[in-house]
Amino acid sequence: MTAPNTVWIFLIASALCVGIEIATVKDLWARKTICICATISTIGFFLTRKIIPTVAVYTERKGLFGFDINKRGTPAGDVKVPEALGLACGLVFLMCAVGFQLLHFTSDDARADEWLLEYNAALASIVFMLFLGFVDDVLDIPWRYKLILPMVAAMPLLVSYSGKTDIAIPKPLKALLQYGGCDVLSLALTQYGECDVIHLGVLYHFYMLLLTIFCTNSINILAGVNGLEAGQSLVIGVSVLIHNLSMLDETNQVVRDAHLFSAYLMLPFIATTLALLVFNWYPSKVFVGDTFTYFAGMTFAVVGILGHFSETLLLFFVPQLINFVYSIPQLFKIVPCPRHRLPKLDPDTGLLHATPNMNLVNLALRITGPMKEERLTVVLLAFQVSRRK
Repeated sequence: MTAPNTVWIFLIASALCVGIEIATVKDLWARKTICICATISTIGFFLTRKIIPTVAVYTERKGLFGFDINKRGTPAGDVKVPEALGLACGLVFLMCAVGFQLLHFTSDDARADEWLLEYNAALASIVFMLFLGFVDDVLDIPWRYKLILPMVAAMPLLVSYSGKTDIAIPKPLKALLQYGGCDVLSLALTQYGECDVIHLGVLYHFYMLLLTIFCTNSINILAGVNGLEAGQSLVIGVSVLIHNLSMLDETNQVVRDAHLFSAYLMLPFIATTLALLVFNWYPSKVFVGDTFTYFAGMTFAVVGILGHFSETLLLFFVPQLINFVYSIPQLFKIVPCPRHRLPKLDPDTGLLHATPNMNLVNLALRITGPMKEERLTVVLLAFQVSRRK
């Protein structure tokens, strides 16, 4: 299958951005291992492109298919579209991750055992969420249970976490924590360099648990147009990887290792997601399903937590945060919430029109006016890119 022009733009832009950042890494050993991981990931890209059509045949044969609601009323709306193709993407990702593990973690590195513990915990959580996402695609699990699934899948991640459990308090916020000239949190605040930090202890683990729930569901609810789920995941993945690579020249060894760990997982994720986007871009030949959105969300949660930049990770999720807050009235049934909160197609013009549903997709249409589906996806992804920093 020939990739759409827009996907080629994504490919070239992503490769240039990542390539430039890799070239600026001064640590030769780190650059070498990243290049090895990038080579394995490139193989993963072509392998994913190869197996998606095969997996699509089997999923459709077993009844895992849907119809594109945004094309209802047109001939394309009657075409069966295979679902849950995030399964192919996730399986190749795991093959790449394990393959790199065999090449990299068999060295005499003194920290190899610690790395392997975190790496295997990360893969365990991702595999668990990939499986649960596929189960959701098959069984159509109710929303109230979808909040519980990430909690279960995150257990290996939380058990293996050995990083900080405190957060820095900005000076303006510290002033707000004072009342009547007395520091309300003076017992909790400690000095760390030039910053005041508050130690959260077990509450930080609770925060990480909430982060996994948010990441796995936020991509799932910002959806509904061709290419949006895979596209936003690609933009977030590239943003995280660039952030990781920019931190590899830090003098702090722990910080360097944490971001290197994240980069090792982001490279195969980006490669396999890009291959999936080739088939999921408008007009979609396959649907990614909850299998992909849960897999992608857990992967981001894993690298943010074990890479020790979970607070920074949320900056890359600004559109998803906006969408979640805006969707709260419908998500919590304060106002009626239909099964599919999609825009409405005008078959005569081919334009999508906003509906009363409260999500970022319809909000974009209210602001810009009716537009074609592919252009809407580009606008939403452009907003995602603009929030990268």
